[in-house]
Amino acid sequence: MSDLPGPLPTTLPDSRVPDPRDAPPLRWGVIGPGGIARAFADGLHTHTRGRVVAVGSRSLDRAEAYAREVGGAKAYGSYAELVADPQVDAVYVASPHSEHHEHALLAVAAGKHVLVEKAFARTAAEAQEVVDAARAADVTCMEAMWTRYLPQSDVIRRLVADGVLGEIETVLADHGQWFAEDRSFRLYAPELAGGSLLDLGIYPVSFACGVLGMPQRVTAVGTTAFTGVEAQASMILSDFPAAPRAHAVLTTTLAAKTPTTASISGSLARVELDGDFYQPGRVRLVSRDGEVVEGPEPVVRGHRGLCYEAAYLARLVAEGRRESELLPLDETVAIMGLLDEVRRQIGVPL
Repeated sequence: MSDLPGPLPTTLPDSRVPDPRDAPPLRWGVIGPGGIARAFADGLHTHTRGRVVAVGSRSLDRAEAYAREVGGAKAYGSYAELVADPQVDAVYVASPHSEHHEHALLAVAAGKHVLVEKAFARTAAEAQEVVDAARAADVTCMEAMWTRYLPQSDVIRRLVADGVLGEIETVLADHGQWFAEDRSFRLYAPELAGGSLLDLGIYPVSFACGVLGMPQRVTAVGTTAFTGVEAQASMILSDFPAAPRAHAVLTTTLAAKTPTTASISGSLARVELDGDFYQPGRVRLVSRDGEVVEGPEPVVRGHRGLCYEAAYLARLVAEGRRESELLPLDETVAIMGLLDEVRRQIGVPL
């Protein structure tokens, strides 16, 4: 690959992501009627032909409140009833991280296709059990890492594949939010698999692995919160088989609102994503001489961008495919293994 800079393209490549409204309709059941499940239903109902038809919770009152809010859904006071509903084609697992393994297995055992919120499980071992069960049951299974399915991510994949950036040298990404130190809050609760990595750090880690592949070396430092979960973690990923010179430098924290930006820097140019980088946004391409080309503003904004992952799974189901090409199940498990190693290095028990 030449190190001589050429002119930047006058426009960025168009995203190849189809309109989510063109995806086949799918009937969804939701496990865990919390905030992310509400955002999922909003994006689904606004931008796709899919519908939430049922919701399950340990609290029937909470399930009924969610059902009223989304409209037209049946409420169940148990997860077993939810997955047994014959009107449900696919289950969205939106419970706390500590429950993903159990609830995904429950849905798979009922023969339902399943979309499991990130992080996919608590550990790589749990993730592998779910993957093995889904493959044995011949159902479609996918991690709900919504960033992989956004239009901007397809543009970035094209820029990298076409060599516009040159040889990738550095990937930077961070995700930090400030949360009050409350023992009852799920991200501070060890029993709910709290901590910064599974909820926030998964974004920069998945972003880097999506660009560079899986690293063979991980170096991490971190600090723990008052409950023993990781409050902050900083990671350097290196020794990527597909990009041997590249480093990914990633951070996450529960104790500060960070810029939550991302960039991919190559020998010829870099890509920049403003905060919050994991949501629908504009791609900026910058040459090493400072020339700038920006992509269009996103059509779908905010958490309504969850519609893209829902539409992708609906297409998989309609086509009889069982896992995502954009985030294969083996990669999901490998990323969970990477997070296991980070927690091991900073002294947080799995």
